[in-house]
Amino acid sequence: MRKDIVVETATHETRIAMLEDNHLVELLVERPEHERVVGNICKGVVTAVIPSIQAAFVDIGMDKAAFLQASDVTSGADWIDFDDDENQDSGSGRGRDREYQIQEMVKESQEIVVQITKESIGTKGPRVTSQISLPGRFLVLVPHANYVGVSRRIDDWSEKRRLRDLARKLKSDDCGVIVRTAALGKSDSELKNDLKQLTRIWRDIEKQVGKTSAPAMIHKDVEMTSGMIRDLFTPDIDSVIIDSKSVYKEILSYLKGVAPQLRSRVHMYDGTAPVFDAYGIENEIGKALHRKVWLKNGGYILIEPTEALVTIDVNSGRYAGSKGHEETVFQTNLEACAEVARQLRLRDIGGIIVIDFIDMEDRNNRRQVHKEMEKAMSHDRARTRMSKEISEFGLIEMTRQRIRPSLLFTFSEACPVCDGTGRIMSRLTMVTQIGRWLKRAKPGLRERKLRLKVHPTVALSLNENGQEKLVNLQDEYKIQLQVEEDPFLHVEEFRVFSGKRDLDVTDEFK
Repeated sequence: MRKDIVVETATHETRIAMLEDNHLVELLVERPEHERVVGNICKGVVTAVIPSIQAAFVDIGMDKAAFLQASDVTSGADWIDFDDDENQDSGSGRGRDREYQIQEMVKESQEIVVQITKESIGTKGPRVTSQISLPGRFLVLVPHANYVGVSRRIDDWSEKRRLRDLARKLKSDDCGVIVRTAALGKSDSELKNDLKQLTRIWRDIEKQVGKTSAPAMIHKDVEMTSGMIRDLFTPDIDSVIIDSKSVYKEILSYLKGVAPQLRSRVHMYDGTAPVFDAYGIENEIGKALHRKVWLKNGGYILIEPTEALVTIDVNSGRYAGSKGHEETVFQTNLEACAEVARQLRLRDIGGIIVIDFIDMEDRNNRRQVHKEMEKAMSHDRARTRMSKEISEFGLIEMTRQRIRPSLLFTFSEACPVCDGTGRIMSRLTMVTQIGRWLKRAKPGLRERKLRLKVHPTVALSLNENGQEKLVNLQDEYKIQLQVEEDPFLHVEEFRVFSGKRDLDVTDEFK
């Protein structure tokens, strides 16, 4: 499989696209007003400890208080060696001597050093951990711990053993180390230099903690492009294409010290069209904002985000196979697996996900679709957990690691008319609402001439068919209504004014 990274820079945003066989699979976006905060280390103040949910809230100087779960608080227990993915939260995958309660570990008004692990999403503040980790090119340093981990993606056991032994030899007793995938085949001196640099950064952070008042940011992780080179530019990436000379030179300079053999894969884009247009990425981004995604054979999937979870519905659409209904359904579901996995990565959908496949009668077909879904998800860098089989209702339930807001939240905002529901009150319902108001107000009104202000679409409904609805309202309630269009009114709102006094009387009779 060919893998490429394309970087587009602009004054208002930087976008990084990852392509697999020329198909967009991941998109990272950073804007000046919404710089990424994952990886930043802060000195915060505990504002509340909630034993019922085993969590605390920490003021770290951002708009929303950060969420700190008990499992993400350092307990001071000893840790053991383990195999670990470099992208997982630093606190997972380890065993404690016993489970500690949140009220035993932190107190209100206590100052605490935490690291942001997840962006603020919607109404939720950022998630933090007190188990600090500093990622380098080849290693991840975990202060105040004592263990060695090796990335699960290194599947050569002799190399894994070499790296584990080397990490044990290099590290001190007051820190833990995770060996990253990029360390594969690296020499003792390369890993030693990486650890030395990370240790120096941590010492500087400790000094800052001692002289800084909370709440405050102590350490900012590298900006997105540098982070991409550090975390994503591994030997299996075929090329990196960049449209900025300054970023191009910066990346070459960085690679000179840590991975000079990869410098030849970095290319400066010299085309006249925007780089995302040249590689067909812009069109793919546009499609990723739509709820419906078409499959090659004529089927499609519908992606519906809700507050609690994301549902994905698979439909056969225009696809009509030649071997019967069961085979048509089976082939559509198989094709949907790869596209669902791609869309989850591309849209960066996290949390609980439910995939509703088309019902299959054949149990063997269901097993094959589940196996195909597992295979498709194996390319995902985010941690995922999936139900062990397709349920009797044709569902696969899964969770996917959520770190930052999904693409939908990055590129769009809730509709001010429907408030994100996708539905608004019908025009006929609005006419009925106006009728109810008139019925309620009639006994108390001292006049029979009123001005009615409504959104233009509601006015259109009142006046269509020879003003039939308006005439019916006037006849039923013995009131004369003068309808006025107001485009600044919400489509579900109306205002009634007294004809004589020119006063808004709407709220008097609600």
